[in-house]
Amino acid sequence: MLNRRILRIKAFKSLYASVIAGQPSLEECEKMLSESCEASRDLFIYMSGMVPALCEIAKERGLSPTFCNNGLAREISENPDFKKLFSKKNYSWNEYDICLKRLMDSVSEEKFFRNYLSLEEPSLEDDCKLFVKIFENNVVDLQGLDGILEEHSPYWNDDLAYVLSVCCKEFKMIGKGSFWTLPPLYQSDILKKEGKTDIADDGAFVKKLLDSTYVSYDKYSAMVAEACAANWDADRLYLGDVVLVAMALAEIKTFPDIPLKVSMNEYVEISKFYCTPNSSVFVNGVLDRIVARLREEGSLVKA
Repeated sequence: MLNRRILRIKAFKSLYASVIAGQPSLEECEKMLSESCEASRDLFIYMSGMVPALCEIAKERGLSPTFCNNGLAREISENPDFKKLFSKKNYSWNEYDICLKRLMDSVSEEKFFRNYLSLEEPSLEDDCKLFVKIFENNVVDLQGLDGILEEHSPYWNDDLAYVLSVCCKEFKMIGKGSFWTLPPLYQSDILKKEGKTDIADDGAFVKKLLDSTYVSYDKYSAMVAEACAANWDADRLYLGDVVLVAMALAEIKTFPDIPLKVSMNEYVEISKFYCTPNSSVFVNGVLDRIVARLREEGSLVKA
């Protein structure tokens, strides 16, 4: 489920929170990362439950039976694995009917919804395609949803966009005859299930990345300060940028099999979304400077 880009982001957030808090123990930092990863899968379960809940709201309003009897909603609500997990987590959408009604109002205005209602006998694939469009177009910015997610987990709002994309992939598979299933936590586990035995373990990767950055954070942050001493006041550096560059350096030094360009590009891209407007230029420039120095020293080894 979680790819390496998402895992890098989660490790970055855990480390950033750790540095802000005065660097608690490594075990606490690892626990935060683990909780963040598991929270993504919990959100997948919760958002899957939105499908039958929305159809129930439609029934209460007396809306078109075509939508009320949506096959995807039935497939999810009757799936034994989903029912067990949803119940075990004590999840429910019942108390959030205002938010669901707001979503139903939004969906009802969409052209794709009217086109769906015009179908005489929608297939399961049609039902699934409808909810893919709803999740892609109407859920991310749904008013009130952020508050609901915050009530359940401090991690869920940050994960929403990615988890919705995972839900859409699952809906498409159901439309092709599959069943609702809880995906493996890491993308490498999915690839291994497909028979790709040479795939590196993503869980081991993100733990090693977190640990190596945590242990050497003071060294790497000092390298950042030294690299920009001529142009920046070290006391005025944005902490998020420093943590991000430190993590990039930890990855570059710790994983010789990951191409240098891949690591550098990943952290520049992450900086565009989680730091300041100028962070991508800063991260790219400082990394270039430090990597050039490491190469001169002969201390940078890549496969």
